[in-house]
Amino acid sequence: MLAVHFGAGNIGRGFIGTLLSDANYHTVFVDVNEAIIHAINERKQYPVILAGEEEQEKIVSNISGIVSTEEPEEVSKNIAKADIVTTAVGPQVLPIIARNIAEGLVKRFDEKNDYLNVIACENMIGGSSLLKEKVLEHLPQEYHALLEERVGFPDAAVDRIVPNQENDDLLAVTVEPYYEWVVSLNDVKGEVPDIKGITYVEDLTSYIERKLFTVNTGHAAIAYLGDQFGYNTIKEATQDQEVITTVNGALQETGHVLIQLYGFDGATHKKYRKKIINRFKNPYLNDEITRVARGPKRKLGEKDRLIRPALQYVELFNEAPKYLIKVIISALDYSNEADAEAVELQQMIQESGYARVLEDVCGLSPDEPLYDYIMDELGN
Repeated sequence: MLAVHFGAGNIGRGFIGTLLSDANYHTVFVDVNEAIIHAINERKQYPVILAGEEEQEKIVSNISGIVSTEEPEEVSKNIAKADIVTTAVGPQVLPIIARNIAEGLVKRFDEKNDYLNVIACENMIGGSSLLKEKVLEHLPQEYHALLEERVGFPDAAVDRIVPNQENDDLLAVTVEPYYEWVVSLNDVKGEVPDIKGITYVEDLTSYIERKLFTVNTGHAAIAYLGDQFGYNTIKEATQDQEVITTVNGALQETGHVLIQLYGFDGATHKKYRKKIINRFKNPYLNDEITRVARGPKRKLGEKDRLIRPALQYVELFNEAPKYLIKVIISALDYSNEADAEAVELQQMIQESGYARVLEDVCGLSPDEPLYDYIMDELGN
């Protein structure tokens, strides 16, 4: 079996690539990083270290790689004969790789008459749906009907902490032992891919928002609050009781939203929330605050991990989510000269004030209660 995976970075190798290898796929990594791809082709394997009390190492093999900018035709040839296509490139890169996928599908449609599933494993809502939209923009009109008939783009929710790291071994990657990969069954075409580690569900929305409002909200909260307190790593921030108290409070608020919207069992969700916080406290993961906090404008977006649950909390319970608001304010004040979005955010605040940022970045209208709650907390 053949898998084409876009993205040979730490998440691609340490998460998706590992599960594809475990499922006995020959995995072709596609990336622009020549050094990594050349190392993959030379060694044909790499180690993955599970960060825990008993450190475990596994070897991922049966792999090869293609530098997409150097050999686009090879990418097309492999997509034409692939059994599955996956991605872990980041939301901003999906539109870029869409052309490669479209070109590969044209070749496939001309040569084969079978099904294919393309799964975007990104930290976003509707990654595969977005990728499909972008692929259609590059796909000649005469192939659109074939895509609808033969190619599935099932959305997915993925969860595994993979910190930034510098290893002596270019291909080695350290990850947390825990992971979750949930895929929408309704959008799968043909035979369901038999990959141990994937959970197929008919209603993905509740899983995506549970992860977004717990893992992503909590991780971002620790990062922005930790930065506010002068810490450099997530590990340091989790040892501060004031940080953890606020994070716990914020996740209790998002938990109330999830339970109300999706009917999650309260006791079960409480256990899930505690498990997530314990994952953040993993002493064997050394994750930098700058990695987790990066891109504050995106994370303060109307549909993202901070504003969206806060809006829903206000709508459902008609009161201020006081802990989420503390986290939102810490994100608004995040400053990092090496982070373009953080620089832009601080420039906007200095030039136009918080009110303009709440409207333009967070998508909040001045007549919304959450807007007033945040402005009151800011003292404006």
